[in-house]
Amino acid sequence: MYNFENQTAIVTGGTRGIGAAVTKALLEAGATVYATYCRSDEAANVFKTEMNSFGDKLKLAKFDVSKMNECEAFFETVDDLHILVNNSGIRKDNIAASMSEDDWDMVLNINLKGTFNMSKHAVLKMMKNRYGRIINMSSIGGMLGLSGQANYAASKAGQIALSKTLSKEVAKRKITVNNVAPGFIETELIKDLPEDQVKAYKSQVPMKRFGSTDEVAHTVMFLASEKASYITGTTIEVSGGL
Repeated sequence: MYNFENQTAIVTGGTRGIGAAVTKALLEAGATVYATYCRSDEAANVFKTEMNSFGDKLKLAKFDVSKMNECEAFFETVDDLHILVNNSGIRKDNIAASMSEDDWDMVLNINLKGTFNMSKHAVLKMMKNRYGRIINMSSIGGMLGLSGQANYAASKAGQIALSKTLSKEVAKRKITVNNVAPGFIETELIKDLPEDQVKAYKSQVPMKRFGSTDEVAHTVMFLASEKASYITGTTIEVSGGL
C-alpha cells in the first residue's frame, strides 16, 4: 500500500511493542529504519534477528532520548531523514498524592522531553530537504486522564500541545507533525495490569477488546506517507471508540 523506498525513518523505542510493529511496517515498505532503544540489548538483538531478512535496512541505536547530548550525538550519525516516530514511553503509575518526584520526573523526561529532544534535531535535518513527517505516539490517556496516571497523562497531553505548536512553525517547509493516540493496546506496557482491571477496561471499550500493535502501525504509516500531506497538528485516536 505504501512505498517508502529511498526514505530514512527513525522510530524511538523501535524494537518492542508498538515501536517494533511500526519499524517492521516501514521496513516492509522499503524504508531504511533506525530503531532506537535504551535498555535491553537482548530484546533489541532478538528483534534484529527476527528482521534479518531486511539486512542493513534496519539499524539499531542505543541511547536515552531524555538526554539532549545523547540525542545530538545520535543525529550526527544520520545523514538524511524523512520520518520520525516518537514512540519511546514508560509508565510509573500511582495516585497523584502518593507519586514520588522521581516517578513524575522520569515519565515526563522520557515521554515528553524525549519527544522535544528528538523533534528539535529532526526538524533541523528536515528543513534542509523541505520535507518531513513527525508522528508522536501519544495516548488516549492524555485526553481522558486515567486514574493513577497523572504523570503519564500529563506527558501525553503535552505531546499533543507540543505538536500543535511545532506543526505551525514548520508547515511552510512541508513538514507535518501529528499524533497517534492509542487506547488499550496489547503490549508490554500494560502486561502488568491486574486481570480484574483488564476486564474492567475492556468493558469500557465499545469494541470490547484491546487493539493490536499492527492496527496502530497502519495509522502511523498513513500519517508518514505523502498521502497525508494536508494533515498536520492533529491527533488520530486508535482506541476502539473508547
